[in-house]
Amino acid sequence: MPIYEYRCKSCSKRFEIMQKISDKPVKECIYCSSQKIEKLISQSSFALKGSGWHKTDYAANKTCDIAAGQKADKASPCATCPSANSNS
Repeated sequence: MPIYEYRCKSCSKRFEIMQKISDKPVKECIYCSSQKIEKLISQSSFALKGSGWHKTDYAANKTCDIAAGQKADKASPCATCPSANSNS
């Protein structure tokens, strides 16, 4: 269930409520019972774990000797090339 953040305009306190997406927004401050509250848009956070993501597989600076201006043998690619590590 998502956690929604609210701020009371009367007492200036912030609070979080765990709600279903289909639930109606909270209409009363849990601290002062004021009806002057607003729903905030918070920054969400998540982590991409495992392989297959840009951060782990594609973001590294993997270059062949060919890119550095050296010639490589076509039969044996350099160790840093992705094609050298594939099992095809």
